[in-house]
Amino acid sequence: MQTQRFNATREVALDYWLSVPDALKDSAEPVPLVIFLHGAGERGGLDKASIHGVARRVREGEQFPFMTLVPSCPAHDWWFTHIPTLNALLDQILADYPVDPRRVYLTGLSMGGSGTWHWAMHNPERFAAIAPVCGFGVDLLYPDGGIDNLKDTPVWTFHGALDDVVGLHETAQLVDALKMAGGQVRFTVYPDLKHNSWDAAYGTPELYDWLLGHARP
Repeated sequence: MQTQRFNATREVALDYWLSVPDALKDSAEPVPLVIFLHGAGERGGLDKASIHGVARRVREGEQFPFMTLVPSCPAHDWWFTHIPTLNALLDQILADYPVDPRRVYLTGLSMGGSGTWHWAMHNPERFAAIAPVCGFGVDLLYPDGGIDNLKDTPVWTFHGALDDVVGLHETAQLVDALKMAGGQVRFTVYPDLKHNSWDAAYGTPELYDWLLGHARP
């Protein structure tokens, strides 16, 4: 696992870590990449960025058939304010590592789920598939956010029906709008879960198979 700092401009710096599974280090073929955006409670340091989600599973030693990129959002900031920096970071990773640009996937939880929707809406050409978990921001992202831009991007999104932090309607409205635009979307609702739907979502083996089953043309 490599820990580095990426500076896109003098004003903005994003710390990140990048994990390359042992089995892929000598791969002769380009390697898939999963980008994970953490939630609001994990802002402000790499030590927090891997507390939950796929980042936690990687940190605990699970070997996935893809590289994992985990940026750290600065304290008191929001992912949607850093889209240009995230794009520049992805450009650098693609230039420096044998990543398959046709197989880049984006996922995140809570604030990171919102960031997943937002980044993908503004740059759908970058991702083969996305998986937002309990994301918020209907007023922020839709309709002005461009949900129609995702009509050709496979989406699998997750939410707890009893979520009292980010209401289920936040995801449901985005899903409905995406379906109306002709999008490819799966929507998993956990009837007994509150805000923490990420343990269930990222504990679903099919999610990773589903992500890796997609590639951009």
